[in-house]
Amino acid sequence: MATATMKTDYYEVLEVQRTASDAELKTAYRKLAMQYHPDRNPNNPEAEDKFKACSEAYQVLSDPDKRAAYDRYGHAAVGGGGGNPFQGGGSPFQQGDLGDIFGDLFGEMFNMGGQRGGRGSRAQRGRDLKFDMRLEFEEAVFGKEQEITIRRAEVCTDCSGTGSEKGKQPETCQQCGGRGQVRSQQGFFSVARTCPVCSGTGTIVRNPCKTCHGDARLQREHKILVKVPAGVEQDTRIRYSGEGDAGRFGGPSGDFYVQLDVKAHKFFERDGDDLHCVIPVSFPQAALGTELDIQTLEGTEVLKVPEGTQSGKEFKLRGKGVPHLNAHGKGDLIVEVRVQTPGKLTREQKDLMKQLEATMAVENTPHSRGLFSKVKEMFG
Repeated sequence: MATATMKTDYYEVLEVQRTASDAELKTAYRKLAMQYHPDRNPNNPEAEDKFKACSEAYQVLSDPDKRAAYDRYGHAAVGGGGGNPFQGGGSPFQQGDLGDIFGDLFGEMFNMGGQRGGRGSRAQRGRDLKFDMRLEFEEAVFGKEQEITIRRAEVCTDCSGTGSEKGKQPETCQQCGGRGQVRSQQGFFSVARTCPVCSGTGTIVRNPCKTCHGDARLQREHKILVKVPAGVEQDTRIRYSGEGDAGRFGGPSGDFYVQLDVKAHKFFERDGDDLHCVIPVSFPQAALGTELDIQTLEGTEVLKVPEGTQSGKEFKLRGKGVPHLNAHGKGDLIVEVRVQTPGKLTREQKDLMKQLEATMAVENTPHSRGLFSKVKEMFG
């Protein structure tokens, strides 16, 4: 039975924040792609794997629709990946890209004392929040809605998020001139570090708000209706944009993530969107054929077992598995039949078995391993 493998987060692969802009994604991808490109790393399987991973990540995150689905539901929403851009031996780079890559890198490395961008801002993005939700197996299959209460930082209404008393405004930091960074020249390089006076905000609060004590935010309870779609898997992460901690000084709010932990089922085992189960049958049922009542997640289905069924034979009940996430249709229910050998027999049963044995001559001679392999292929 197949076992799911946890894939690395695409943002971690590209070494960017989840709020990265399209330009930041492109720059990060080009930098990594140049570093791990097969032409620069001949006969290096590890570099080739990293090159493919960053290309797969960029292919998903550079597409707005795929990125939105991935942000909300993770790898399950994009089929576990963005496809294979390397079929046919091609390269994901277009003509001129390599020059852009070197341009980006050297532009970052050799600042030569120049200032990139404008003045700094005291605005700070809010922290992301996470909630672990435990689901029953059936809740993951059919979906669920649940209202939860979280504590998060919200903008202080008394100071309107400035951190200063009413009628007062923060002062521009004289150390960094409001940039939030101070620079020092080291040869060809201009090195920037966070301003130690204002801690990177660019401003100084001389008269802190008495309600929030200058933090510009307060901790409050907030209710969120979590909607778990049908078909989610273990470790699925649902993202609610902007529902995390409020930003400071006009910065954007963080996001809120719900991490799903799905309980195992006592009867079914999940493999993607298919379900598997094992049903015991007696030797007479397997030999003569029978009809079995199979309990599915949606009711009872009748399974016809033909005569002469061997132990380990699998039967497929189509459409009785897990709904496809964000798509129509369902997986299948795979039923494996296993013939049980009774551990104890009554005298009458033993006599009947001996009579049956007398009518079924079997030569108990060894078979070649090749024959066993064929039998295994035939009957799973």
